[in-house]
Amino acid sequence: MTLRIKPLALSVLLGCTAFSGAATTTAAADTPAASHSADTPTASQSADVTRATLGNGLRVVIVRDRLAPMVTTQITYLAGGYQTPDGQPGSAHALEHMMFRDSAGMSGAQLNEMTGKLGAENNAFTTSDATQYYFVAPSQYMDVLLHIEAARMRGAQLTEKDWGLEKGAIEQEVSRDISNPGYLAFTDAERTLFAGTGYAEDALGTRPSFDTTTGKDLRTFYDTWYQPNNAILVIVGDVDAQATLAQVKALFGSIPARAVPARAPLKLQPFTARTIARTTPDPTGSVLNLYRLPGQRSKDFAAAQLLMDALANARSGLSELAAQGKVLAAFAGTQPFSEAGMAYIGVAFPKGGDAKTAQAAMDAQIAEVLKNGVPADLIEAARRAELAQFEFNKNSAVTQASAWSQALAWQGLDSPDQFEQQIRDVSVDDVNRVAREWLKADQRVTVVLTPDPNGKRPPDSQGFGGSEKFGSDDKLDVPLPEWAAKALANLEMPHWTLAPVSMKLANGITLIVQPETVSKTVTVVGHVDHDANLQAPAGKDGVNRVLDALFDYGTATLDRTAFHKALDDIAATASGGSDFRLAVPSAGFDRGMALLADNELRPALPADAFTVQQQTLSRTLAGELQSPQYKMMRALTTGLLPAGDPGLREATPATVDKLTLADAKAYFGSVFRPDMTTIVVVGDVTPEQAKATVEKHFGDWKASGPKPDVIAKPIPVNPASYTLVPNPYASQDTVFMGQALEVDLSNPARFALDLGNDVLGGNGFASRLMVDIRVKHGYAYGAGSGVSFGRTRSTFFVQYGSDPGKVAAVDTLVQKHLHAMQDTPVSKPELDNARQYEIRSIPVSVSSVDRIADQLLGWSWKGLPLDEPMVAARHYLNMTPQQVQEAFRKYVKPDHLVQVVQGPDPKQH
Repeated sequence: MTLRIKPLALSVLLGCTAFSGAATTTAAADTPAASHSADTPTASQSADVTRATLGNGLRVVIVRDRLAPMVTTQITYLAGGYQTPDGQPGSAHALEHMMFRDSAGMSGAQLNEMTGKLGAENNAFTTSDATQYYFVAPSQYMDVLLHIEAARMRGAQLTEKDWGLEKGAIEQEVSRDISNPGYLAFTDAERTLFAGTGYAEDALGTRPSFDTTTGKDLRTFYDTWYQPNNAILVIVGDVDAQATLAQVKALFGSIPARAVPARAPLKLQPFTARTIARTTPDPTGSVLNLYRLPGQRSKDFAAAQLLMDALANARSGLSELAAQGKVLAAFAGTQPFSEAGMAYIGVAFPKGGDAKTAQAAMDAQIAEVLKNGVPADLIEAARRAELAQFEFNKNSAVTQASAWSQALAWQGLDSPDQFEQQIRDVSVDDVNRVAREWLKADQRVTVVLTPDPNGKRPPDSQGFGGSEKFGSDDKLDVPLPEWAAKALANLEMPHWTLAPVSMKLANGITLIVQPETVSKTVTVVGHVDHDANLQAPAGKDGVNRVLDALFDYGTATLDRTAFHKALDDIAATASGGSDFRLAVPSAGFDRGMALLADNELRPALPADAFTVQQQTLSRTLAGELQSPQYKMMRALTTGLLPAGDPGLREATPATVDKLTLADAKAYFGSVFRPDMTTIVVVGDVTPEQAKATVEKHFGDWKASGPKPDVIAKPIPVNPASYTLVPNPYASQDTVFMGQALEVDLSNPARFALDLGNDVLGGNGFASRLMVDIRVKHGYAYGAGSGVSFGRTRSTFFVQYGSDPGKVAAVDTLVQKHLHAMQDTPVSKPELDNARQYEIRSIPVSVSSVDRIADQLLGWSWKGLPLDEPMVAARHYLNMTPQQVQEAFRKYVKPDHLVQVVQGPDPKQH
């Protein structure tokens, strides 16, 4: 289960976790009362959208999407942190956890089993105003998904016993955030900005709130808010709308409606501006101004959105602070609730840097906006980008569903089209009025996070310890409900919908085109095959990172401002470098490719920008190399690779400070070659059009000299080692265990290791490690394993988070299960579960334009077939338990694991 509390930029700044997918803002709608009788449903249909309100008030939206044979369901209950009782702000989040436990006719263990067998993505998130549960799965299993959600809507058991077990899990989850200085500062700011309202306390919850919450409390919250007339069900995918609606009516229609309480009105209180200062283990510091902002239900929300988009534009005065080297980074965005919201404007500064100087530069830009207004050109650019996003949303069933869920559940609108019209209607004066009304210096909370790897753990952030058991039933391979068992009985090869056209251009570029007509957009991704560890000259470590940062500064013919304006004019986003990307409305495809090629082949590489980015990287590395996270990954790399290996090369402030612009240009000239480049084009374009356009703009690119060797040599299995990385801020240990595998992408043994890894720890609650470590013993909130295969180098790893005193016990269980995988063949049911998961998840893996593009790119430059999942599926279908056992016996070496532990002061161990 996940808790969405912040959008990405804010999460990165504060060092907290961010999640993608549905509703990227925290907001909700008013709770509708039960107003329809059970026998008077209403329905409407237009084009590929079918809508209905059942007699019990459940609102249903079904959107036909033909991109892939998959479907996403999102059911949103209009209840979140705002609706929780006083003193129990985590109730909505706690209930979210409990919804994954037993329901009438479906146990938690069965839910976990079904999720794995479906090959599905299944999760939930709690916001301040609503809670959503979602699935992404092959569309042929639509009936199973609807059965699951119908069972949970009014059938959740919510026993005291289950809550006693689950409380340990949620406390372990929360303990990770409450030891994070950035998260604590953010919640402190929320309490100031929204004192006396339902937004004052974060929906995550607190230790005291869970200590006082009972199963009876959760039952009361569930009965009060989890009613069909307080829920919205959105279904998007390759489904028959009328047949799906009939299924919805059959499964949900008989659930009776029940009136829900009116939403408590929001009454914002005056507050005094303040600054919250904390230290952080992060490598760089940050200054963040937080302001109140109109909520998503406000008539001014669209103007507020365009305001913050304009401030975040690459051409804004704020962004120029980073481009000019006055700060390390600058960003702006919104964190809206339903009835209110927050604007955040922030900058980053280096370890040892001056936070006051960074803040003064930022505040000067904000003052300029308040005095002279936001440039109209930036507002129009923001508008074009927002309008284009409505079209880009069609590139994924998940983003389409999220747009509908957000419009109905969070914004209180009738459809996403209404918000699109609101964006169109905003004037320049509206944007400036909102800026002057809300971005006042005396109406903000400022958060300052100063890097200090030797700081102290925040108060009240000790680990919870957990229960003796927490999680779901400690069983695998449980019998499924009849409605699921029948649907999942037969495993077949999935329907493969991709038919990419691959061609080699005259200059050596590999071009792959996958036409898709779900939207009037085109997505382009590219990769220059390279390895900086092999190609950067001795003593020039970091030259690749400086070069990549310079692509933002435009082209030989367009300076930074002109280049980004040209992108804004066609509502395109693009980035250059060894990995490059373009997303553009199809009408601007040719112009977008011209800009991308100009940037990729003829970057400006101005001397002043080189100096800025050289200094920025040097100052960033000064903090990064001292951060616990970097030290952990460095220890892992050092343990896996033999001494002297090129993979151990490391950029430092000293190496970066010695670089010159000539070094960057020389690296560019030797590494960026057409015969090492793959370009993938996906979207509203034919192979012929794509080829002609790529040849037009990339055709003059020529390579000289022999192709470089960019594939690292194989390495032997590493010796065992142990490293402890102290993190005085942490309340728990984060543990990585890994080894180099003598298997590469050309070795068919990788398919046996894939399935074995699913059994061991790669398939969530349907895996041995999760059941034994989390569910049975309660030692950790999560535990899992993974395999990563490369062209010559591969790794196997185990990771978990635990209280320091439980690490030894977890290690013992890990070793037990590794040896068991080698000593005894996996059971047939376990292997069946693994192959069902891998094969049925194939449609999900290519279920969006971005996923299709990224997958095709990776398969191509790694030398794999463009139907790689189908090749793998044939191996999975024929795999035997003995083959899995033999692969683990031959390649996995439990006595050679590198173990790295990042956690509290060693004295606590």
